[in-house]
Amino acid sequence: MTAREGQEELEAQLAQWRQYVGRRREMRPPDADELEDHLRGCVDELVEAGLNADEAFLIAVKRMGSLDDLAREFAREHSERLWKQLVLTASPAADARSRRDLRVMAFCAAGAALSIKAPELFGVNLDSGASASFYGPNVGLLVLPWLAGFLAWRRQARRSLIGMLVALFALGAVAANAYPLADRSQSLIITSIHLPIALWLVVGLAYMADGWGSSRRRMDFIRFTGEWFIYFVLMALGGGVLTAFTTGAFKAIGIVPQEFIAQWLLPCGAAAGVVVAGWLVEAKQSVVENIAPVLTRLFTPLFTAVLLAFLIAVGWTSNGIDVERQALILFDLLLVIVLGLLLYSISARDPLAPPDLFDKLQLALVVSALAIDVLVLLAVTGRITEYGTTPNKAAALGENVILLGNLVWSAWLLLGLVRRRVPFTTLERWQTGYLPVYAAWAWIATLVFPPLFSYA
Repeated sequence: MTAREGQEELEAQLAQWRQYVGRRREMRPPDADELEDHLRGCVDELVEAGLNADEAFLIAVKRMGSLDDLAREFAREHSERLWKQLVLTASPAADARSRRDLRVMAFCAAGAALSIKAPELFGVNLDSGASASFYGPNVGLLVLPWLAGFLAWRRQARRSLIGMLVALFALGAVAANAYPLADRSQSLIITSIHLPIALWLVVGLAYMADGWGSSRRRMDFIRFTGEWFIYFVLMALGGGVLTAFTTGAFKAIGIVPQEFIAQWLLPCGAAAGVVVAGWLVEAKQSVVENIAPVLTRLFTPLFTAVLLAFLIAVGWTSNGIDVERQALILFDLLLVIVLGLLLYSISARDPLAPPDLFDKLQLALVVSALAIDVLVLLAVTGRITEYGTTPNKAAALGENVILLGNLVWSAWLLLGLVRRRVPFTTLERWQTGYLPVYAAWAWIATLVFPPLFSYA
């Protein structure tokens, strides 16, 4: 390795270390700068003593001690910082930017709320029979452009990126409305499921801005997705409490507000909440970013036990898997949850930490999911061979093939990680690099499947 390559590798390791330090809630940028300067000084001293850059970095990190211990030390000295993160503006210097973000967020949230009601101007009411066939494929088109717009504004996206976002949302609008999708048809269901996924990944382009080709930025978007979901669920729970109190209070004076709640409060609140949740993640990234990894640590062993028990039951009873639509959706969701558990554990893992028991547990989880995916694929393939294909079965076949590809290579990389033969960054790059595959499949299912199956 040349001196230049060694320096580039060292800078990459320092960037990973800095990223880990940056996720500590107790650390401010000046504190992280001070720690990084100290680390660089230690590395320089060891390099001058004759060590290569990799060896110097590892020894310097060990000399500095545990980062968690450092974080706790900072917390003891600056405990008020954790509480200051819970207010809207952390410092006077950030006040002006926070007010601008708040105004733009309020505008976009109001736009999303009005957009969800706009179809009523054309005779499409939420309580009408045609509402499901319209709102199913179109709900993402009514709401997500406002979230993408907020993120693009906050990232100061270039005009070329904004044009790309507009073109992709327009393409989604064509897929949702130009095709003659009959009510309750399989094509309508496939479009209603896959188009929001495709559009959410368009939101990811707005979030990543110019860094969409970076593995690190793609992982940041994965973190954003998890935190956004947590915020949105928490707001939904609060909205449920608000709805209950509203109903009870008005009923007590003889007013029944069900129509207002069903027609205005719930749809407009949910649409606005999509944007508000994104704003909260952007404004308070360090407050909730550890919840998803904690939930991952909790549910990984539970899901592993359930999947292993299911595989044992399949072997014991020799029963095949039901491939009806509801069962296919259930198994696909199960596989997606497994990949989600893997992704969010990766997003919070220390890149420099050696493999531990939790990595082995994740390997067992992925291998179990892989076995279930194979069983589902065999069942779907058998039904297609025997009875012919339908949009649902073709979509399930494609989705499980894509998930199979991810699970196979993830299992192989996890095995290499556990055996200390594959670096953690390889697994991280594989997962983030697979996002375009999901996006491509979602667009194919949305644009190609309906005409391919004559809109059945």
